[in-house]
Formats: sequence, C-alpha cells, structure tokens
Amino acid sequence: MKKLLSLLLIVFIIFSCTDNKNNYAAPSVNSSSPKDSTQGSFFPVTSFLKGQMRLLDSMQITFLQVTTAANKADSAWIPREKIRPLLQPFIADLIDKENLTSFFKESKFNDQSTDAITFTYDPKTALPDSISLRRWVVYVDPETGNVKRVYILKQLKANNQVYTQQLTWQTDKWAKLVTILNKPGGNSEIQNDMKLIWDLSINQ
Repeated sequence: MKKLLSLLLIVFIIFSCTDNKNNYAAPSVNSSSPKDSTQGSFFPVTSFLKGQMRLLDSMQITFLQVTTAANKADSAWIPREKIRPLLQPFIADLIDKENLTSFFKESKFNDQSTDAITFTYDPKTALPDSISLRRWVVYVDPETGNVKRVYILKQLKANNQVYTQQLTWQTDKWAKLVTILNKPGGNSEIQNDMKLIWDLSINQ
C-alpha cells in the first residue's frame, strides 16, 4: 500500500511541474546584433493570435472601436460577437515554420528604440499568388521573453484593385487594422483605419 501511495505521489509531482498554460514561447534570442536565418524558429503567429482570440471570446465586455478618417477619429462601443469577423482574415492564413520556411527568412535584432527584440520575416524569393502575406514582425520583451506585439502585412487583389492590409496586435490590449488601396503611379489611399480596444485601464 505504501509503495502504491509513493508511486501516486511521484506521478502527481511530475504532472504538477508541467506547464499547462496556453502560452507560446517566443523565438530564442542569442544575440543583440542583426542575424538572418533561412531556417529560423518561425514563431507560430497564427496559434498565438488564436489564443488571444479565445481570450477575447471569454471577455464579458463591450469593446471600444475607434475609426479614423480624414484625420478625424470617431468612437463607438461594439459587442464581443462582432470582434472575431473583423479579425478573422488575419487568422485564416497559417503562419508557422512548417509551411513558410521556403518563402520567408527570419531576421533577429535587438531594437532599443522599441525596447524589444524583433523577429522580422521577409520574402527570400518571389511569392506565388496563393500567398497574400508579405511581411510580419514579432516584438519580444527582452526582460520577460513574452510577446509584446505582432505586426502583419498582407496584399490582396479584388475587383482589379490591389489592397494592402496591416494588422498591429498589442498583446492583451488592442488590435489595429488598416486597409490601403494601392493606386497606379505609387499613390495610395487609406480605405479603413480601425482600432479595437479591450484594455481600457491604460492610456491607449
């Protein structure tokens, strides 16, 4: 009986030491100087954003939506149910090391201006039409190793027009979506500039 109790105690200790949190480790940081890698760690951005979305789905709050047009900002409160459809286009594209290492390279840099270690992912070859992603950046807190911010840049074609979409996701605080119409001659026009805020405890 004593042997059985001892065995159960050991099993309990082992499982208690296992981290069951829904967190994703940031890419490893080995140097403060710029470094390129074609076989980088490729932080699972999509999995991270899905985890953030699950957190938003659990919040019993009304979100603040700030829309900017012609340098004028308008605010409105929107229910939680409307958040996911707005952010879904950036979650639909799978970003991880399994499917994009052939097209993108990872660069690491200690950016003191933002107080973050940045992991930048840029194309290393011509991208096929099936890939709308053009660039993404992961900002990591050098002290804690936690992800502070994620930036994603996409390019889409619709109705013979070319659009650029940007997502900036501040972990646990807010998300900003910008849609830009790329006009001939290098001109561009902002079609939509929207910020969704769920952490109202700080100065946004």
